[in-house]
Amino acid sequence: MRLLIFIALKHLLARKRQSIVSLMGIVLGVGFFLAISSIMQGSEADFIKRLVDNSPHITVSDEFRDPRIQPIEKIYGDGAIEISGVKPLTETRGIRGYQKIMSYLENQPDMMASPVLVGSGIISFAGQEKGVTINGMIPEEIHKVSTISDYMEEGSVERLESNADGILVGITLAKNLSLSMNDTISVSAQGGRVRTFKIVGIFKTGRGGYDRSAVFTTLKRAQVLLGRTNRINNILIKMDDPNTALIRSKEIEKIIRYKSESWQESSEDLMSTLAIRNMIMYTVVSAVLVVAAFGIYNVISTVVMEKHRDIAILKSMGFPSADIRMIFLIQGVLLGVAGNMAGIPLGSVFIKALQQIKFRPPGSTEPISMPVSWGWEQFAIAATFALCASVLASFLPARKASHVQPVDILRGGL
Repeated sequence: MRLLIFIALKHLLARKRQSIVSLMGIVLGVGFFLAISSIMQGSEADFIKRLVDNSPHITVSDEFRDPRIQPIEKIYGDGAIEISGVKPLTETRGIRGYQKIMSYLENQPDMMASPVLVGSGIISFAGQEKGVTINGMIPEEIHKVSTISDYMEEGSVERLESNADGILVGITLAKNLSLSMNDTISVSAQGGRVRTFKIVGIFKTGRGGYDRSAVFTTLKRAQVLLGRTNRINNILIKMDDPNTALIRSKEIEKIIRYKSESWQESSEDLMSTLAIRNMIMYTVVSAVLVVAAFGIYNVISTVVMEKHRDIAILKSMGFPSADIRMIFLIQGVLLGVAGNMAGIPLGSVFIKALQQIKFRPPGSTEPISMPVSWGWEQFAIAATFALCASVLASFLPARKASHVQPVDILRGGL
């Protein structure tokens, strides 16, 4: 094997310029592969992290996936009947018997749950009015299922515990209405109910729409304001393992009957888009390495054509066809290994450079860094693909070289 490697290396060094050009193709291909895949994987991981961390893994709402079956349909299920114009009874919406549901969820070892009442309201201050989404919560529990505590600019969620009339507002809403800590605002809800609140905290999540429209107060205060005494309409659940949310949400819905939606289900269209984006990315970047492989094919094919006489002599000396084929396959392996040895550090430099880039997307108040990934998987994929492309590119020339007949070559040279 040592002799075969020596011969393969001598052949490559005999055509230094062409070998270097082919090698550079692999080096640049691996480098660009790592840079692009790092951006794509980094942005996907950043998106999923924000989605998973900032949102509940499962949301139970006061809805049902399927409408209630009418009594006549139960009696004449197979009959030729049609029901139209059915209007549900007017009722106070909410999850009925939510205390029992909460007891069931709290007994599950892999999840944490907290009840929430969500409704619409209007904030009035200094002659200005803004529509908001009111989130009634239990302050001492909300940190288990929400990251709102991590985004507090002023005040804290804990201040709601000691201030029954306290409220948390987003920084965008505060700026629009010229609000500041300890200001008193009026919040009105459907039915003409109006309550006065004191601002005990200002949060900033970086999501403009959320910071402009969401407010938080205690669950009991929200129930009074929205006219839903002892009612909630959402249960937020965080899982120990977010990836199990889809399966567990189906199990929960089967037991409690209320609609239970996992983060995967609510973001199904986005997850599909990410999968398609990754497929396109790997296809485009792999094309760079395929093009580089054609350079290797060209170099080794040229070597085979130029070394016909040498191949014939080697065969005459007793080298079997398998050894001849191995010599040219080794050339492809050498180019692939050398390309990886230079391409991986080059790709790391590209990733490091991308990591230093800062930009401010539309609607963002602060510059953010380019999200990149340093996962070992992408380095393994790049190295493996580059090596496989190099070996495959050398296979056809190697096969051709192994079929050379020494008698024909030596006879033609005489």
